[in-house]
Amino acid sequence: MKGWWGKALFIDLGERKIKFMSIDQDVYTNFIGGRGLAIKLLWDLVPLGADPLSPKNVLIIASGPLSGMPLPSSGKLVVASKSPLTFGYGDGSLGTMASHHLRRSGFDAITITGASDKPVYLYIENDKVQIFSADDLWGKDTFETEDKLKERHGKDVGVLSIGKAGENLVRYATITSLKGRSGGRPGIGAVMGSKKLKAIVIRGTKEPEIFDEKELRRLSAEAYEKILKDSNYKFWISQGTMTTIAWGHKNSVLPTMNFKEGTWDSYESISGDFMEKIKVGRRGCPYCNMQCGNIIEDNTGELSELDYENVAMLGSNLLIDDLRKVGELNRLADMFGLDTISLGNSIGFYIEAGEKRMVGEKVEWGDFKRIRELIEEVAERRGIGNFIADGVMRMSMNLGRESESFAMHVKGLEVSAYNCYSTPGMALSYGVSPIGAHHKDSFVIAQEVLRDRLSYSREKVEKVVALQNMRGGMFESLTTCRFPPYEVSLDLNYYPKMLNAATGLSITLDDFKIVTDRIYSLIRAFWIREFGYWSRELDLPPKRWTTQSMSKGPYAGVKIDIEKYDEMLSYYYELRGWNDRGIPKRETLNSLGLDFAIAPLEKIVSLK
Repeated sequence: MKGWWGKALFIDLGERKIKFMSIDQDVYTNFIGGRGLAIKLLWDLVPLGADPLSPKNVLIIASGPLSGMPLPSSGKLVVASKSPLTFGYGDGSLGTMASHHLRRSGFDAITITGASDKPVYLYIENDKVQIFSADDLWGKDTFETEDKLKERHGKDVGVLSIGKAGENLVRYATITSLKGRSGGRPGIGAVMGSKKLKAIVIRGTKEPEIFDEKELRRLSAEAYEKILKDSNYKFWISQGTMTTIAWGHKNSVLPTMNFKEGTWDSYESISGDFMEKIKVGRRGCPYCNMQCGNIIEDNTGELSELDYENVAMLGSNLLIDDLRKVGELNRLADMFGLDTISLGNSIGFYIEAGEKRMVGEKVEWGDFKRIRELIEEVAERRGIGNFIADGVMRMSMNLGRESESFAMHVKGLEVSAYNCYSTPGMALSYGVSPIGAHHKDSFVIAQEVLRDRLSYSREKVEKVVALQNMRGGMFESLTTCRFPPYEVSLDLNYYPKMLNAATGLSITLDDFKIVTDRIYSLIRAFWIREFGYWSRELDLPPKRWTTQSMSKGPYAGVKIDIEKYDEMLSYYYELRGWNDRGIPKRETLNSLGLDFAIAPLEKIVSLK
């Protein structure tokens, strides 16, 4: 076997058992790695109905066959588990040196079950695994934790850690690395916290066997060069995703006041243009030559790494018009291990609930001091922070049905930073995202605002699926960053070619459609198995977009037509081979080699 190690590391923290599990070749050819490998392992290892915060849940750290290789933007890995936020499948990818070291440790994934009775961290060096006390690290932020672990074990390691949010089981706590890289929006950091696992330190010194190393290096060098020569490269390096602030305002999709509006008169104060004036550096993931992390000195003089999502959700969405103050909030979130998207959503929901007198406190939009305090209270689950720490869906359930009209989530995961009153294709992308309302899998809005913006066409649904196949399927299973082809136009064909050189497979771009169909259908099967039912209502966008409209901008008065959206949803199901309730059909599961999922699902739902 070339390109993969053929095994996963299995750790039971409760029993202190450590072993290696072999992985069949057909698992790799069918699921590739990363997200694909993660969902297959979760399906096999998570007991039916397990509480996500119980010892029975399983945490997966998975690499792909291109992860951590000397290839463009390959320093990524996937963290996955049953989500404590949604109770369905949850994952995220993050850039980290842990990707480099995991690929060189002799296995393709780490699976962790059970729970320690006291704080611990893992030290993994190739095949050797040690469990150390983390009593001295518990309560420390992710920045200090990484520093201390590198002092202890050397700088040439990869570190994944949680902050106070993960320790205190905040339902949208993340896993962090490199002082600003964060992954696992659906509460994967809380899963670590529930296991009393403060951190994972990895050092790998082996080299995976490559099928055609000469060809892989040739393709890599060629791809790196093409990235540097792209016409958009210089602008990307200057602003990265921060250019989206101005773009979002111009196109009426910038989240403002808990997604009430899509434009904001003060957008320039947090824009990419303003960021350039105060920018002091850049950061990126390992093996990246188009770093997206923009560094500024925040309101306190500390360094903060910014991108569009955290600035929009903690800036325009809360009406904070000082980028340095937004930078401070973002840095605190990274140190505490909080997902900035869900955090900005949850605080925005709380502020609006106060306006409507559904909660006792009335926080003003833009009240930086109080919002900063709320972030600390959330991380510590102190006071009203305990309420906000459960996320928008549970906050809304607690307040009652009236609050559903402004609860911005799908399946429990808060909407990321694109307002969709006038973009039904992006609303569908949120509705059918495999983890809840996340933008990464199918960022169709970039093309949607250019043409046929208000249409509910079949072609738009086909584009949603095509983007999922690449962004959520190919890149999340390889596992590498999607930015090179989507931000500087690197030819997508480089990726199957690099995979084939690494592994000896003969995969084309078209073949990834089958791989993605398999991954997405098994993820959907996992949701159904764990929910114990399914309804197409679970794939609908937030009610705000279908019952309300913006009052400002060129799309004032426009809202999502729910009947036309429903037609798009039906066509999406058809393209995926699912029935009219969004459940994979028996013949679909059979044709994708997922026959093992049929019996468990038929105990719950009809597959006709």
